[in-house]
Amino acid sequence: MSTDHFGSRPSRYVAIGVLALGASAALLLPGMARTQTASADWEPPLTPYGHPDLQGNWTNQTLTPFERPEGRGPVLTWEEVAAIEGGQAETVADRTAPVDPDRALPPGGDHTVCIDGATTCYDEFYREPGDRVAIVNGEPRSSLVTHPLDGRVPELMPEARRRLEEAAEFRSRFGQFDHPELRPLSERCIVSFGSSAGPPMLPNYWYNNSYTIAQNEDYIVIVAEMVHDARIIELRGPPGEGEERETTEAGKAEPSDDLRPWFGDSWGYWEDGTLVVETTNLNPEHAFRGVAPSKDRKVVERFTRVDEETILYEFTIDDPGTYTSSWGGQVPFKRFDHLLYEYACHEGNYAISNVLSGARYQERTGGHR
Repeated sequence: MSTDHFGSRPSRYVAIGVLALGASAALLLPGMARTQTASADWEPPLTPYGHPDLQGNWTNQTLTPFERPEGRGPVLTWEEVAAIEGGQAETVADRTAPVDPDRALPPGGDHTVCIDGATTCYDEFYREPGDRVAIVNGEPRSSLVTHPLDGRVPELMPEARRRLEEAAEFRSRFGQFDHPELRPLSERCIVSFGSSAGPPMLPNYWYNNSYTIAQNEDYIVIVAEMVHDARIIELRGPPGEGEERETTEAGKAEPSDDLRPWFGDSWGYWEDGTLVVETTNLNPEHAFRGVAPSKDRKVVERFTRVDEETILYEFTIDDPGTYTSSWGGQVPFKRFDHLLYEYACHEGNYAISNVLSGARYQERTGGHR
């Protein structure tokens, strides 16, 4: 968890409360400090090895939704930006106000579930979805998905629907708390909630949307704050026409179908100042938005330093066994000038033992608490 979750949080929310009063006027001025188009004479800093320097802490938190809402075009007006960001500021100010200790239970009592950041689940103090719309090339975007042109994830192939049905049928044979393997991977603290670590690496719209990037001549390491996942990307040469891609002196073997890592096998190369990362061999249990990847899925990611404060992250997913077409998007990663602390998943992962022991207790008592 970042320092912003602790000492700096109160002052941050005071600032956001002020923003709620002046957002509409300020954001109607397109431009100043909101664009991220690199100037013609700006050059990214280089590492000692001559590559663009991507190192440091970054965050991809944003108010821009993953898919484009119906009825919107790809680019927002500045009036729409003002409404979205001002509305978020008002929500934060409202949900961080002092709570009456004598208040009645919310609708649903103590069984109310977490929906849209409801205060019955998480106080706003613990959330950090962001307070800005994503700006790419000076344009306020209405979605992170940019292709297809409708800004929506393509339909599933029949094969993918069959896999979903088979998985649902298999799980229906068990109770959801029968054993740990039936619980979500994130609840078991194996991988990030959502797709924080990727690929693709996307905001989860709740909290912990930060990353630390380190690099040397041969490797890029990306550590996601959420569940402290680490991706180690070996830098090899780009694949040539009809040729095997280059390997390091260590002669790392090509990916094997018998060993499918949670984040797949990734390799990278530099292309005109952009880090290109290609990933295959993704683990079939690491579903993306509820849909498991086929064995042929390939994710291509591009990291381009566009200014002092921004990395433009672009991704394309090609999985003909799952989607009717390839698709992808763009996400700005902004510099995060705070420390990142360990994400102690579920405070030592007590959640799993508590959930399972609670289920065993209900079985012994006939389902009564």
